Amino acid sequence: RHCRGNMHHLLSPVRVPPIESSVLQSPVFTKQPGSIVFPVDSQEKNREVVFSCEAQGSPSPLYRWKLNGTAITPKSVSHYSLSGGNLRISHLDKDQDAGTYQCLAFNSFGTIVSREASLTFAYMENFKTHRRSSVSVREGQGVVLLCGPPSHSGDLTFSWIFNEYPSFVKQDTRRFISQETGNLYIAKVEPSDVGNYTCVVTNTVTKTRVQGPPTPLVLRSDGIMGEYEPKIEVQFPEIVHVAKGSTVKVECFALGNPVPSINWRRMDGIPFSRKVDVRKASGVLEIPYFQQEDAGTYECVAENSRGRNTVKGKLSFYAPPHLIEKPQDVQKPIDDSLVWECKATGKPKPSYRWMKNGENLESLEERIQVANGLLSISRLTLSDIGMYQCVAGNKHGEVYSNAELKVIAVAPDFSQSQLRSHTMVKEGGDVLMECRPKMSPWGGISWRKGSETLQERNRVSILDNGNLRIQNATKPDAGLYTCVARNQFGVASSSGTLMVKEPTIITTPPSTLDVTVGESIVLPCQVTHDPSLELKFTWFFNEQLIHFGDHGGYFEKVGGQHSAGDIMIRNIQLRHAGKYTCAVQTKVDSISIAADLVVRGPPGPPTSIHVEEISDTTASLSWRPGPDNHSPVTTYTIQARTPFSLGWQAVTTVPEMVGGRRLTATVIDLSPWVEYEFRVLASNAIGTGEPSKPSKQARTKETSPKVTPANVSGGGGSRSELVITWEPVPEELQNGGGFGYVVAFRPYGATGWMQAAVPSSEASKYVFKNDSIQPFSPFQVKVGVYNNEGEGPFGPVITIYSAEEEPGRAPTRIRAKSLSASEIEVSWKALPWNTSKRRVLGYEVSQKREKEEAASVQRTVGNQTSAIIRGVRGSNTYYVTVRAYNTAGAGLPSVTVNVTTKKPPPSQPPAKVMWNTLNSKIILNWEQVKALENESEVTGYKVLYKRNRHSRPSVMETNTTSVELSLPMDEEYFIQIKPFGEGGEGSSSRQITIPRIPGQSLYCFIVLTTDWSFSCPSHVFKRNR
Repeated sequence: RHCRGNMHHLLSPVRVPPIESSVLQSPVFTKQPGSIVFPVDSQEKNREVVFSCEAQGSPSPLYRWKLNGTAITPKSVSHYSLSGGNLRISHLDKDQDAGTYQCLAFNSFGTIVSREASLTFAYMENFKTHRRSSVSVREGQGVVLLCGPPSHSGDLTFSWIFNEYPSFVKQDTRRFISQETGNLYIAKVEPSDVGNYTCVVTNTVTKTRVQGPPTPLVLRSDGIMGEYEPKIEVQFPEIVHVAKGSTVKVECFALGNPVPSINWRRMDGIPFSRKVDVRKASGVLEIPYFQQEDAGTYECVAENSRGRNTVKGKLSFYAPPHLIEKPQDVQKPIDDSLVWECKATGKPKPSYRWMKNGENLESLEERIQVANGLLSISRLTLSDIGMYQCVAGNKHGEVYSNAELKVIAVAPDFSQSQLRSHTMVKEGGDVLMECRPKMSPWGGISWRKGSETLQERNRVSILDNGNLRIQNATKPDAGLYTCVARNQFGVASSSGTLMVKEPTIITTPPSTLDVTVGESIVLPCQVTHDPSLELKFTWFFNEQLIHFGDHGGYFEKVGGQHSAGDIMIRNIQLRHAGKYTCAVQTKVDSISIAADLVVRGPPGPPTSIHVEEISDTTASLSWRPGPDNHSPVTTYTIQARTPFSLGWQAVTTVPEMVGGRRLTATVIDLSPWVEYEFRVLASNAIGTGEPSKPSKQARTKETSPKVTPANVSGGGGSRSELVITWEPVPEELQNGGGFGYVVAFRPYGATGWMQAAVPSSEASKYVFKNDSIQPFSPFQVKVGVYNNEGEGPFGPVITIYSAEEEPGRAPTRIRAKSLSASEIEVSWKALPWNTSKRRVLGYEVSQKREKEEAASVQRTVGNQTSAIIRGVRGSNTYYVTVRAYNTAGAGLPSVTVNVTTKKPPPSQPPAKVMWNTLNSKIILNWEQVKALENESEVTGYKVLYKRNRHSRPSVMETNTTSVELSLPMDEEYFIQIKPFGEGGEGSSSRQITIPRIPGQSLYCFIVLTTDWSFSCPSHVFKRNR
């Protein structure tokens, strides 16, 4: 407050750049330095390192560095130099340059500090001693060979040479090299262990390797060491601190005779997780990706036949800090308060400190409070502007988070938030007029109506945020309102008009409507409203918006007037029943009204169809009623389905009519031993509803069969056979399992029956063979049925003949002649119809061309003595034989006769056909067809004519090249001309169309080839003069 006189001067820099500017930006690190371990090599002259540091911001950040908290000042003569934000250190000196480095980046917004990065130097000196005294032990005794690594910095690894390089000691259950001390442990010395041992030490950073002096191992000659219990020589520390996510290795090894076994376990009894490979453990327990649950006390157990020994150690979990809540950039008005909270996880629990512009923030003023991760600043001033950092740390590290604080001071400004120019409210409604000027600090808000200051009263109030609320608005409340904002830096105002409108009222009362499926209905929605406002009607069905044009076209807007939002529902379905809401909206209010629509329709499907009891021909059913859809059920209908039926079929029930209140019925006249499904349909005054779901399949009981096979017949077969055939009984008529047939037969006139069982429901044939059966002997036959429940009836007795023999004689008097180029007529003398049980059912006529192997065969039926073979080729010789046949096969062939077919008919059609009409006559002329050398001569022509395309043609023959047809000319005609000769009919001319022209004489000359067809065009018609 004591600086108020200079406040305007102090604020001026803050007002220049707009807060929203995308050009200016506080510094943010994009690259921070990391720790460096530098390997010391005395041979390298220009030793240097580079710490990286990079930040973005606007203005571009500048950089400076600290070493162990003290500022570094790069100079031209100094071995420090800056390149951008990177720090280069040349001519390294491990005593002067080792330590902790931090990068500071800054611009006009403030300063931020990077994480700490250390520079350490790795080196390793040579062993001081050059000789070591020998170690003397008994065979069977344990021994420890010390390595004693030289002075060094950096991690080491150890190995041992046995006698000479490159023979290295291999570790096993008897020998162990500690990577902590470098010592070699031999649990039980054997004679083969005698020799020189050399410790090899490698620095993992510098990659330098040095060898110690050899240590001779010799055996004492005063006896062999006896057995003794394990003695643990390699122990892990009492407490080992392990970082989260790291891999920890703990060592344990014992001397003893016999060689001890090494095993590990957790003292809390929890088994090792799968990430720990206990098979590889032995002297080293390795736990990768260490987590909190891996912490605890571990025990190493060394054991042999003489005893056991143990050692315990605790693995303690630790985690460097990890930020889980960070402060964010903020801008605050002057005199406001700031609270920033910073939270981090870690073990041990992190502590917190705050920095401002790269320096630790101290609570020197009462208004600045720092408590753990909480920073609070009250009564903000411009001096508080800057970059702040929360630093969370424990002994395992620190993490930094950055945030910028901007403090703003602005005079009232409405340029970005003018009052709405027009605000509307319905009469009797509430309205809120928002006033949101931009100003800092927040000042006072007042309102005017017209030119008068607005006074608060019951209905009118100015809220704490400056907004104006008017409740239960009246017409006089309409007018021009002005919001006036003030603070110590200025005054500003903004105005807007309030308009009070008449409320919207729905005049249609709520209702419940009743309609039947398939009908249409109008749902009314009539309103009164302020005429200056536009109405918007919206309809909802069961609270879901109706999209007109969707829903299958059932919904349609029919409100023709401005104040009507009626809709029609066409062809109403059951699913359209429910609650319909008409919502009416204007710019000042919205109201709605609901109507319930009840849809009556056929009943829904019954449920829970059960077969309560089933016999061989009946089934008792029960069900539960489905929804009646607002019309009582009057009757139920039952349908059944089997694997053999075509879909669902109505069935006979008791009672015959199942009333709407009855929920049981008995189905009768079912087929035994058939799987049935049943379903139920309900009907009411409106119609029949959808069927129920089918019942579970149920099979009727078995009973003896009642149906015998149909179409029993037979005959044929081989010699001495009686062949009996029938149509199998369908499965649905077999009445039970184990279904089969009983075949009974006897010679005609005999008294006793022979019977045979055919135990297959699908069988359709039985063959009885006996050498005593004479050919074509009559037998009486009947076929019966049986199943597991017993025998059924036999079918009627029929007569069947046994197998007959092939005809024993060949036909005689074979004649063959060529009828045309494509037909041969064959004739023969018939054999007696029945000769010694050898019937003749007809004849086989076979023909083949010269040099053809396969013959074509055609059969005649009965006592026919001639046949015409069609489809043969002209000018070819054919060989023909005839044989008689019956059911046993074909008999002996006749003698072979040959016949040569006639030459083929002419292949050329009649050409240059000319026609004219005169006095009800059609006169046709054409050019004579000349046969080719290999074709039969033309002996005449056939003229085919018909009145329409689909009638049979009439034929006139002539041996000349012209013809007169006396035909009435009041009809259209279609004419073709064919040549013929002894080889048959030749190629036909194309069809000629003669039009219907009564009382006219016409002529037309047409050249007909195989490629064209003409009807005489109208422009060639001429009157006969």
